[in-house]
Amino acid sequence: MATSRLVEVYLDLLSQPCRAVHILLTCTKIPHRVHSVALRKGEHRTAEFTKLNPMQKVPVMVDNGFVLTESDAILKYLVTKYNVPEHWYPWLPERRARVDEYTAWHHTNTRPHAAKVFMLEVLLPAQFGAQVDQDRLERALLELDATLDKLESMFLRRQPFLCGDDITVADLLAICELMQPLGSGRDILKDRPQLQHWRSRVQSALGESFDEAHAVLFAVRDRWRARL
Repeated sequence: MATSRLVEVYLDLLSQPCRAVHILLTCTKIPHRVHSVALRKGEHRTAEFTKLNPMQKVPVMVDNGFVLTESDAILKYLVTKYNVPEHWYPWLPERRARVDEYTAWHHTNTRPHAAKVFMLEVLLPAQFGAQVDQDRLERALLELDATLDKLESMFLRRQPFLCGDDITVADLLAICELMQPLGSGRDILKDRPQLQHWRSRVQSALGESFDEAHAVLFAVRDRWRARL
């Protein structure tokens, strides 16, 4: 693959981790080029993409020939290499460890539990033309509620962002996951004022980058509502 001064990223913005990468790149103005990979069309299974990432997943980053395939690693690489505000991934060991603590927890809690609600309520019915499995959905919502409790009690506590006084890549990963159930119009934070205030702070910090990355999700929501 030819080298470039631009960071090359392969994304599908219906994917939560892809949105996190996209928001970071646009918000911090790191020069980059986006290659769209439509998962719903199977473009991640092509021979060309499989050569780039044998795991056939997005996001993928290519920086001057260096290929990276996991969103957590991509975000931390970008904020470490490029000249971006230090608050994204602090240099102070204790503060950085707090970010790492959340991102380690994220992948077995926030990510799968919010994604499961979206999968059961939007993806599976759309793919197979079936009704929503209400029993499975209720169980998934209970699991997600337990995760939201932990976000409030363990991470937010009395601080404005998940890992302190400033936004970090931890907030970026979390917000993209917690927005995903909005694909069916479900606001999972509507009865949680603490998390609502956090969401507002994150959106304000991200500005237009947030809206741009989530436009495809809002389009799914609008199509979902039109079916009702």
